[in-house]
Amino acid sequence: MKKLLIKSFFVTVIALLFGLAPLAAHAQCTMCKTQVESSRTEKDGYDFSGLNKGILYMATIPYLLMGVVGYMWYRKTHSLKKTTSK
Repeated sequence: MKKLLIKSFFVTVIALLFGLAPLAAHAQCTMCKTQVESSRTEKDGYDFSGLNKGILYMATIPYLLMGVVGYMWYRKTHSLKKTTSK
């Protein structure tokens, strides 16, 4: 039951990160947004539509890495508790 709960938690977190985050977050950084708006008016012809997705991609990677490290840490301490309690 615990394994199912943990797996469903991680699936939910990943679904929220990749599914709902791009809808809720439009132009993460104010400086990036103003830079794109000023560039768009000066240079017609450049396409900056992928900038928001790139910002979200760069912000997601550290959170995923922290999650993986936290999960590995949890597994190691959990297995150590089992071996010491026997």
